[in-house]
Amino acid sequence: MYRDGRRVSSPDTLAETFRRLRETPDGMAWIGLHRPSESELHSLAEEFDLHPLAVEDALEAHQRPKLERYGETLFVVLRAARYLDAPEEVDFGELHVFIGRDFLITVRHGAAPDLSAVRRRMEETPELLALGPEAVLYAILDAVVDGYAPVVSGVQNDIDEIETEVFRGDPEVSRRIYELSREMVEFQRATRPLVGMLHGLMAGFAKYRTDEELQRYLRDVADHVTHTSERVDGFRQALTEILTVNATLVTQQQNAEMRALAEAGFEQNEEIKKISSWAAILFAPTLVGTIYGMNFETMPELKWAAGYPFAILLMAAVCVSLYFIFKRRDWL
Repeated sequence: MYRDGRRVSSPDTLAETFRRLRETPDGMAWIGLHRPSESELHSLAEEFDLHPLAVEDALEAHQRPKLERYGETLFVVLRAARYLDAPEEVDFGELHVFIGRDFLITVRHGAAPDLSAVRRRMEETPELLALGPEAVLYAILDAVVDGYAPVVSGVQNDIDEIETEVFRGDPEVSRRIYELSREMVEFQRATRPLVGMLHGLMAGFAKYRTDEELQRYLRDVADHVTHTSERVDGFRQALTEILTVNATLVTQQQNAEMRALAEAGFEQNEEIKKISSWAAILFAPTLVGTIYGMNFETMPELKWAAGYPFAILLMAAVCVSLYFIFKRRDWL
């Protein structure tokens, strides 16, 4: 519970918070919940007249960033992010904020953002906290957007590493590119709607004559969101180009391997041709010698005086003929 920018009490239950708020004129209740139960949210809805659709969104989570107004209550959905160094991945959290005239309710799904740090910052600047729930909303937005900076830095480092792995020919790099691309899609879904949301919120602040200094702070957050959104768009484009380059390099490597296999096959065929040619040449005298080595009595050449020279000449003629034939066909 806060009054004039300073904490006046810290109730332990929702029922006590409701009672203290009724008893504290010009007070503000800041209620923070982490994955609340359905009964807790329905209790808050009944006390602060929250719209059923907003309550349903806060219960189910998995919503895209948005800004909606239900009567006098503003409902904001934010997607926070943090970079995990060990697994080198981006972890996303979801935050739902209900803002009324004298209350602010945060419903957090996930580890990010660290709202305790936001509370400490606001309590250290009571003049800002005294501006009411809108000031707390600004601080939450600022914390969420500032949390994007380490993520951007971590992703940039990952992309630099991926570029090195691509040109080094790491076989696992395609999987890493795909996983980081999916994270960038989620990151883009978290940041891109914030640009329009903040411009709508600034228009509402001007309409309801919110403190001008607070409007300046909000414009600064909008500038940071625009810059982050542009960086994320650049990351997606860079990853697409890296994936294309990697596919080209993989194709070139496969072509080189196929060419090497083809060349090896060609060389192997040439060797087989040579071996086959010499085998055929050597087979000819073997055939002649085998025929005349059978020693049948009825073979007329066995008694012929010129039989031996004839067999030798026949062997030589066949071998020489085969040699020139294979030579002409480039088998030798």
